[in-house]
Amino acid sequence: MEIYVVQPGDTVDSIAESYGIPVSSVIYNNQLVYPYPLALGQALLLSAGEEQTPAYPAWVNGYAYPFIQQDVLEETLPYLSSLSVFSYGFTTDGELVAPAQDDSFMINAALKAGVRPVLTLTPLGPDGNFNNFLIASVVNNQTAKDTLLTNILATVQEKDFQGVDIDFEYIRPEDRIPFADFVADMRNLLSPYGYHVSVALAPKTSDTQAGLLYAGKDYGLLGEAADSVLLMTYEWGYTYGPPMAVAPVNKVRQVVEYAVTRIPPSRIDLGVPNYGYDWTLPFVRGSSRATTISNLEAVRIAVEAGVPIQFDEVAMSPYFQYEKDGQQHEVWFEDVRSYREKFSLLPEYGLRGMGYWQIMRFFRPNWLLLENTFQIQKP
Repeated sequence: MEIYVVQPGDTVDSIAESYGIPVSSVIYNNQLVYPYPLALGQALLLSAGEEQTPAYPAWVNGYAYPFIQQDVLEETLPYLSSLSVFSYGFTTDGELVAPAQDDSFMINAALKAGVRPVLTLTPLGPDGNFNNFLIASVVNNQTAKDTLLTNILATVQEKDFQGVDIDFEYIRPEDRIPFADFVADMRNLLSPYGYHVSVALAPKTSDTQAGLLYAGKDYGLLGEAADSVLLMTYEWGYTYGPPMAVAPVNKVRQVVEYAVTRIPPSRIDLGVPNYGYDWTLPFVRGSSRATTISNLEAVRIAVEAGVPIQFDEVAMSPYFQYEKDGQQHEVWFEDVRSYREKFSLLPEYGLRGMGYWQIMRFFRPNWLLLENTFQIQKP
């Protein structure tokens, strides 16, 4: 497959004609909507050139909530190795809290597609935020920890999950070792049954990186404790921060370069975002709030505003500015160019695979590019 960047005067018909490919394939690959308008600078994925069999094997995980649309789930599953159901919580005494909506259809669909369904465990409090008091209450209390581990094993077996992903954030520095011990205990309990245990890691670049997101995550200890880890290499551009790329590849690379010094690359999955943000300008820290948008929505906004999409050669990410109702906006998102750059890190560093946050919105160009780049592994 080839990536083509829209130039002045281009149409879907002219692009297809120049490559000698059907117009329908350009429309399908890129989820274009009639009458198929294009934005200057838009990246299109074209089914052109000789077909080649991808050589590099990659494990591909996708996170999803139980309110995912059935058609989105079914369209995405062929490109996944595992599906992480987000999420299960717990109480201070170790009782497991299931998602508010039934997740059975997700588990069944994954198993039918030959994809590993994974129980995602998070310390989300009643307010929906990560709660480090919950973490401390369990990892430092043997009785509560044993209760939680027992409940997880029972739920995994009862619901036909095939693994557990531990996504704890804002861990207190003093809980660094107890948390790693908790992950190791989880793995020791589940491994004899053939269940896989993974853990999500904040994007650190050094052992001594300060901040509540980082201090409680010991890359070396957690890399030993879990079967695999996910580097959460996204959210540099985030809801309350200034406009910038969500996952600038120069920053992502720094995290990977540190991670491989502490964890075997064959245990590392690269976090990949499947979304963008729309900021209003000027940005005012403390009051500005970006809106989360899909990658397709970002292109639609550029088309409707009649503005060109630009590409940052350092972050390797697309962006643009536009005006609406007298208000300036700046948008950063992902396209096949930015995904190609992230994909290239897997063979370069020998990584195990990648994990998408999240798959609630279907973006076909990404999946076609991924399928064309990697041998997608199955359980």
